[in-house]
Amino acid sequence: MIATEGIEDEEKWLAEGIAAIQHNAFYMSRALDSDNLREALKYSALLLSELRTSKLSPHKYYELYMRAFDELRKLEMFFREEDRHGCSVIDLYELVQHAGNILPRLYLLCTVGSVYIKSKEVPAKDILKDLVEMCRGIQHPTRGLFLRSYLAQISRDKLPDLGSEYEGEGDTVMDAVDFVLQNFTEMNKLWVRMQHNGPVRLKEKLEKERSELRDLVGKNLHVLSQIEGVDLEMYKDVVLPRVLEQVVNCKDEIAQYYLMDCMIQVFPDEYHLQTLETLLGACPQLQPAVDVKTVLSRLMERLSNYADSSPEVLPDFLQVEAFAKLSSAIGKVIEAQVDMPVVGAISLYVSLLTFTLHVHPDRLDYVDLVLGACVKKLAGKAKLEDSKATKQVVALLSAPLEKYTNIVTVLTLSNYPRVMDHLDGGTNKIMAKIIIESIMKNDTCVSTDDKVEVLFELIKGLIKDLDGTATDELDEEDFKEEQNSVARLIHMLYNDEPEEMLKIICTVRNHIMAGGPKRLTFTVPPLVFSALKLVRRLQGQDGDMAGEEIPATPKKIFQLLNETIETLSSVPSSELALRLYLQCAEAANDCELEPIAYEYFTQAFVLYEEEVADSKAQVTAIHLIIGTLQKMTVFGVENRDTLTHKATGYSAKLLKKPDQCRAVYACSHLFWVDDQDGIKDGERVLLCLKRSLRIANAAQQQANVTRGSSGPVTLFVEILNKYLYFFEKGNPQITPAAVQSLIELIKTEMQSDSTTPDSASDAFFSSTLRYIQFQKQKGGLMGEKYGPIKV
Repeated sequence: MIATEGIEDEEKWLAEGIAAIQHNAFYMSRALDSDNLREALKYSALLLSELRTSKLSPHKYYELYMRAFDELRKLEMFFREEDRHGCSVIDLYELVQHAGNILPRLYLLCTVGSVYIKSKEVPAKDILKDLVEMCRGIQHPTRGLFLRSYLAQISRDKLPDLGSEYEGEGDTVMDAVDFVLQNFTEMNKLWVRMQHNGPVRLKEKLEKERSELRDLVGKNLHVLSQIEGVDLEMYKDVVLPRVLEQVVNCKDEIAQYYLMDCMIQVFPDEYHLQTLETLLGACPQLQPAVDVKTVLSRLMERLSNYADSSPEVLPDFLQVEAFAKLSSAIGKVIEAQVDMPVVGAISLYVSLLTFTLHVHPDRLDYVDLVLGACVKKLAGKAKLEDSKATKQVVALLSAPLEKYTNIVTVLTLSNYPRVMDHLDGGTNKIMAKIIIESIMKNDTCVSTDDKVEVLFELIKGLIKDLDGTATDELDEEDFKEEQNSVARLIHMLYNDEPEEMLKIICTVRNHIMAGGPKRLTFTVPPLVFSALKLVRRLQGQDGDMAGEEIPATPKKIFQLLNETIETLSSVPSSELALRLYLQCAEAANDCELEPIAYEYFTQAFVLYEEEVADSKAQVTAIHLIIGTLQKMTVFGVENRDTLTHKATGYSAKLLKKPDQCRAVYACSHLFWVDDQDGIKDGERVLLCLKRSLRIANAAQQQANVTRGSSGPVTLFVEILNKYLYFFEKGNPQITPAAVQSLIELIKTEMQSDSTTPDSASDAFFSSTLRYIQFQKQKGGLMGEKYGPIKV
């Protein structure tokens, strides 16, 4: 309630002040119009007297000040025209000093002083010095700040600068700098004193009010930066030391933070680089509560952008040893501010690392030093739990990845994994995914065993459980995404040298085997295929190579693969293991290693017998076995017969009759391999096809008994297509008569009352008949073969 009343009172006082200014401004304007100097001075003094109030907050006082400022501009224009008021500027300068109250007197004096400088009747420095000294008469913080702000405003275009019309005859750039620095110093003192302007309980409100006025003080630094004559030498010898002296000595955290930041923003980057030691030397002297990390971060950001702007400036960074100075300053600040939170220290290292990557991208030792300093700061602390600190560490670790698109460069940084060790399990995974994404995005190939070791140490959060987190606790989709990213990574590991590639495979295997059974289904297949690629590169090397630590031969790799695939039985994932055994058997076939290929088929059949129980899985598995066995060329007659017999036997034992039928007719391809001499056993092909016909017939009868209808004739049409395939391939056992009788059988079945009409089966059969007709009409040898068949 009291606060509300205070606001209402303030609004009332402001309204009264504005009304009084407007009232006096009216009479002042009338006096100006009639060229009445005495009346104009009288009403302008009355108007300015409203600025003597102490009742308004800085925000409201600013509104009042701007009303008065607008009127003073009119008065200044009147003072310039001597023929209107008939008084010389020297006399006018004396005359306004007779105003009754000091505040109106000084505003009028500054206004006339502006005209006096413009007249060039006396050196500008004398008037500026007089005005800046006279303004000491107002020591009330708010009133004094606005008065000096007015002085800065009206004098900024009248400073004796290089090339300025006010330079010369005793006026130098140094005089301009002295004036601005003196005004800045006095304004800063007034601004700092504002904190004592009220009771302690209103400290927060006072600090907010002070922050609103900071730009009045900062304008002086902006004016300094705009003075043409302030070159690097003057900045180094005069401006910077005096500004820093004021900043350090004021011992006020708000002022120190704002002014340091303001200096960094307004003065040129080149000046900051050449005076880095002086600027950084002030940082440890600031109050403990000052946010030095933000100041330093902004300085490094500006210097980084400066380095990016032109390659020509990079030697300057080396000459002044910018990295060493910044690194040392950050160390001192962290040491001096013992209460600085971890997030603050890490954010400083992030800025330093960003600076290093921009300015010295080739200096990996600098990058590692920054990471090492971060490790030192985090030493002895548990895993980071502060989300902000964790975010900064991720930013620290991500910066080198973004700069060095080749992950191999990052893997040479010895402190990189040590920083990652301080992340909690969840964030470690996020960082690991970022690393993998970087590799994928830039298509980076990691080609040495030691680099792979470091890489897998970095992504260990994805390949094994950290902090006791069980895989069961993870979201299923997230877990799959994580493991798929690891699988993709394995394909990016490659070396042209077989021995080195085998070392890489062994290293990866050691890491993924420690990941627990749930991960193996994702990580074992890419490892197996990576090893099989190596096997195919080594085809023909079946002996051991002497003198090698790990001889990279197909036999050695197949042995490793056998041990690796066996681990899937602990998952269990028998279907995946069976597929991988068949892939290995195919590779062994290409290498002409019959015993190894036979062993893999044996393992596949054992898995089929003992582990594959689901009927659908059995169907898929037997077709995979048949398809792979059909392509094998390495087996002798005995081994091939054994495996073929097994395959046909298992085909006939499938649960459902249609599945049996399809598997058995698929086995017919095992006895007729078109591109290989010797395996063209027409009789056994016919036996398989006849057996599949019997099974199809049994399936029809079974359906008739159970459902009252025999179902569609799809199986018969499929068998007919197999007959046609082998008929075209020249199998002497498949005669036109056999094909004709099968066509008649299908037609009879389709016309039977017990057959269930099925449009898909009818279309399939019609299409097959059209194909036969097409071959007949085509002529040539194939046309003659199909001639006897009637459709």
